[in-house]
Amino acid sequence: MTTSQTQSKAVIYCRVSSKMQVEEGHGLESQETRCREYATRKGFDVVETFYEKAVSGGASVRPSFNAMLNFVRKAKIEGVVVIIDDISRFARDIEGHWTLRRALKETGGTLESPSITFGEDSDSILIENLLASVSQHQRQKNGEQTKNRMRARVMNGYWVFHAPPGFRYEKTKEHGKLLVRDEPMASIIQEALEGFASGRFETQGEVKRFLENQPDFPKDRRTGFVRYEEVVRLMRRVHYAGYVEAPDWDVSLRKGHHEGLISLETFQTVQRRMKESARVSARKDISADFPLRGFVLCNDCEKPLTACWSTSKTKKKHPYYLCPTKGCVSYRKSIRRDVLEGDFAEVVRSLQPSEGLYALVKAMFKDVWAQRMAQAESMLHGLKREAVQVDKKIESLLDRIVETENPRVIAAYEKRLSKLETDKLVLAEKQQNGVKPAHSFDDLFELATNFLANPWKLWESGQLTLKRTVLRLAFSERIAYCRNEGLRTPKTTLPFKVLEGLHIGKCEMAEEVGFEPEPTVDFHLRRFSKPVHSTTLPPLRRLPFNG
Repeated sequence: MTTSQTQSKAVIYCRVSSKMQVEEGHGLESQETRCREYATRKGFDVVETFYEKAVSGGASVRPSFNAMLNFVRKAKIEGVVVIIDDISRFARDIEGHWTLRRALKETGGTLESPSITFGEDSDSILIENLLASVSQHQRQKNGEQTKNRMRARVMNGYWVFHAPPGFRYEKTKEHGKLLVRDEPMASIIQEALEGFASGRFETQGEVKRFLENQPDFPKDRRTGFVRYEEVVRLMRRVHYAGYVEAPDWDVSLRKGHHEGLISLETFQTVQRRMKESARVSARKDISADFPLRGFVLCNDCEKPLTACWSTSKTKKKHPYYLCPTKGCVSYRKSIRRDVLEGDFAEVVRSLQPSEGLYALVKAMFKDVWAQRMAQAESMLHGLKREAVQVDKKIESLLDRIVETENPRVIAAYEKRLSKLETDKLVLAEKQQNGVKPAHSFDDLFELATNFLANPWKLWESGQLTLKRTVLRLAFSERIAYCRNEGLRTPKTTLPFKVLEGLHIGKCEMAEEVGFEPEPTVDFHLRRFSKPVHSTTLPPLRRLPFNG
């Protein structure tokens, strides 16, 4: 039964299914215009319009639809007419369609549209069911086509979902929407991943602390910190290596068209380190106030010192280090922070090599650099041979998979095959990068030896992360501190031991004692381009005596 023209009150319900239609399209405005034209023609007085923005036609949760029902109840409008542009704008699911229809009927409203006549007779219900079924089929078909197109694009090396942190989408002529670096987030994430792979950040907790110290890295709105789940997601995203994959769509790992932040080899190192060591929480008691907490040992019990702020009678706070071990003769004996850290600062300053020694080490590194560059070409040939061997192994595994019928054996072969495919991609990446370095020797040397040249500069920066890096890279063991004598002799790591051994100030000229006196006869020396062959006959070989 259709609505008679004596019903004068009406509301309009419009819906679009995506944010793009809301931001870039005009679907809502077009629907409203057509509904108002219908209301004018039928003589209805439109009292309100409700917009359902970015809600799928198959969704059961409809905020604006529920708001419309509440409006009708509160306004106590009897026989209100709800006008929709088309049945597909109402719902694209048969079950959902009739659920909404029953909810509307309970409020005393009726549904009308310029595209279809709704009624209660069997013929009208049949047509309504057919149209609702067609709308559901269109929604499902559109979903299948969209998924197939997205899957095909991932197979071609493009990411199609939300851009990961550190990336943003940029339209290009050749690739369409392509992931590009989003600074400064890209550099922050790159430093975090490379730092964890190289050992600069020993645990995931240190990576978490590093990210929290970056003002441009987003924090959790509720706690103000970076969650561990976010750190794990960053470490497991293969997009940062310049690759894409979609396991749910059966799309294996492959090279992407976007430029990665790190190499695939570095990404694999990160994954391996995550598996080898359990997640260690970042200690809350290690702060910028006491960077040596847990590193300096008590000389009496050889246990790590703790630290705290002590409040004096004048309500002024003073920082102290102290031994927390019960039974130790130094238990709870305070050490002023400026005294202990001042002694340690002198130790760090002593690690800085002289300019002459630094130049000597640079010359040595340059010689090694030249030798390695000469070997690079042969290394490239070795990579090619290794890639050929990997291809043979892949072919062999594929033959075995075809021959076997055991599901467990097939799963094991597929796991091994996936690893070989990843190894093949790593080899291909190394060959593509070539043997020439991305930067000059001077740039790389300065970057590599920046810490060795001046560890004090990092220590006095005030950043807790850099201070912890100095402790880890400069000292092989913790340092003991005696309250009466100060810091004990530290044990440094191998690079600083080498620099100490090469220290020019410790080199002395050999004394003359033990050497023969200079000859009085002058020898005429000649320079040869080739060594002179000896004319002395070799000694006669003795024969065994048989007599």
